[in-house]
Amino acid sequence: MKNTMEIDGYKAVIQFDPDIDMFRGEFVGLNGGADFYAPDVAGLRREGATSLKVFLEMCEEDGVEPRRSYSGKFHLRMSPDLHASAAAAAAAEGKSLNQWIAGAIGGVLLQ
Repeated sequence: MKNTMEIDGYKAVIQFDPDIDMFRGEFVGLNGGADFYAPDVAGLRREGATSLKVFLEMCEEDGVEPRRSYSGKFHLRMSPDLHASAAAAAAAEGKSLNQWIAGAIGGVLLQ
């Protein structure tokens, strides 16, 4: 996946901030915020590991589960025409619309 970094099993989204001429990482899927900054990849890994360590220590102190839980459900809004096209594509593959969309998302994320 582009613009992501994994540190100790936790994923972070990486973006460049031109205002400060540094990269910013932000861990996703956490029950709180943990971000970090560095001018290069090696620095991002180092600062990310430090930020994550502090976050995990705080979670342990407070008795909070660090990872956010997901239900596996979400609502998707799209145009009626796109909905009809997706339903037809799913039917053509002998799948439910849910199976077809989950497969499409999985195919993009697992590349």
